[in-house]
Parts: sequence; C-alpha cells; structure tokens
Amino acid sequence: MRWQGKIGRKLTGGKLILARGKRKFEIGREQSDTTIGEVRIKKVQIRGGREKVRMLRGNMVAVADPVTGMSKMVKIETAKENRANLHYMRRNILTKGAVIKTEIGDARITNRPGQDGIINAVLLPSE
Repeated sequence: MRWQGKIGRKLTGGKLILARGKRKFEIGREQSDTTIGEVRIKKVQIRGGREKVRMLRGNMVAVADPVTGMSKMVKIETAKENRANLHYMRRNILTKGAVIKTEIGDARITNRPGQDGIINAVLLPSE
C-alpha cells in the first residue's frame, strides 16, 4: 500500500513527531502506467462513491491542431520523449507531458490518461 500522509522527517532532516497515526483516507493506489496497446480501461471507486476511469492501455489519441483548430483521432506509433521518468520512454508509458509519435506527426499529451480514461494531445510544430 502507498501512504500519502506526511513523512517522518523535517526539511532539515530532524525527526518529526506526528500527532496521530495513519488514516484510511491517506491511502494511495498503485499507478496505472498507461502503455501503448489494445484499449484496456479499469474503473475504480473513489471517495464520495464516484468513479474514476483509468486507462491501462491505449492506441488512439485525440490530437488537436492549434493552427487549424481541428482535432481528430489518430493512431499512436511510439513514445518519443517523457520527462517524468527516463525509463518511461523505453517502456512506452504515456503520462501528461510525454511526446508521442503519431500518424500525423509528433504530439504532446495534455491530460492524465491514468486519471481520465482517454488520451488527448496537441500537435507540435514540425521542425
């Protein structure tokens, strides 16, 4: 389990004495690590009884072209760059800010696929 509460150290390195223990609402979940492949989504129940759709795999992206103002669904070929983690590019993991190669050119992902259940991107100017 992942815990999203305060850590037991101050910024200076001193020990932080917590006034209470861990709480259930501080529990985190495993990350979805959205990869390129046949579409697979998973619904998880969140606080308040609502649902969040996690995209585990995806092969299509809604790419918006800022020049023409149009958007269309295109196929993802590969991940070109991901500043979130150097190893994500090699593993084709898609996160917000990742640069992907599509049929119509390079695009940058603008949403969080593991939180939204869909992949949106904006077309980058060709060099």
